[in-house]
Amino acid sequence: MMNTILTTQNLTKKYGDKIAAGNINIHIREGEIYGLIGRNGAGKTTIMRMISGLSSPTSGSYEIHGEHSRGVGVLIESPGVYNNRSAFDNLRIKCIAMGCYSKEYVDGLLKTVGLTDTGKKKVGSFSLGMRQRLGIALALAGDPKLIVLDEPINGLDPQGIAEVRETLEKLRDEKGITVMVSSHILEELGKVADSFGIINNGELIQEFTSEELERRCGQYITVNTDDNEKAMEIIRSLGIENAVLSGSKIRIDEHLDQTAAINKALVTAGLAVDEIHTTNISLEDYYLSLTGGKHDD
Repeated sequence: MMNTILTTQNLTKKYGDKIAAGNINIHIREGEIYGLIGRNGAGKTTIMRMISGLSSPTSGSYEIHGEHSRGVGVLIESPGVYNNRSAFDNLRIKCIAMGCYSKEYVDGLLKTVGLTDTGKKKVGSFSLGMRQRLGIALALAGDPKLIVLDEPINGLDPQGIAEVRETLEKLRDEKGITVMVSSHILEELGKVADSFGIINNGELIQEFTSEELERRCGQYITVNTDDNEKAMEIIRSLGIENAVLSGSKIRIDEHLDQTAAINKALVTAGLAVDEIHTTNISLEDYYLSLTGGKHDD
């Protein structure tokens, strides 16, 4: 059983009469990657700023449990760096401020985020992905056991996204660091996160683990013919009782290995099969089913 490292109790932030985040109750387990999902303006950054101590809640509270109460590492928006200095120099300055400077310590942080080979190269010439990894290293200064990253893959190319994803997995799997990360690129978040929280209009509407997401999503067969009512009868005659009409198409949540048999039976019965395939329900599909509409890109 994993211990909880952070909880919030009715955490709320108001700006005048506007509630940016209201009565948020989040539970993050030690050693996991927690993905915070929501449209732009949904309240993700507001929550992260409060948890990181960068903004005071209007009401409610949060608690970092156990021996990890010494602080939270933060990367919100672009990392604040000196473009005319190297990655080592930027980290050295941060570590001196944190009271934890040694050359070996800084070299260790650079190794953790895959920037050991940058030498004296100035940060101003770094790719966006390299800058984000340097930002993660800066968040790690002082050895926090929880780091908070707001949209760390926003604007990155596929290579940069893969590098940041691998860095987060390394922090979790090799360093035992808990990561809270927000992103609107749900496909990527779905690859790396162990638990999720969905924020909509300043409210936390659901929390679930990756295992629970898999059970709620999974796969199903989509069928569409020129006569779906008759197709339903034929499909059920095959012993498939869970076929249902969903909108203008037929959905079958089990018997995923019987696609060929279903197709053959429908064609034999004289139906024109316009569509038959296995559909994957993604994190994005599930998110949209809960919130409606399209998320902002």
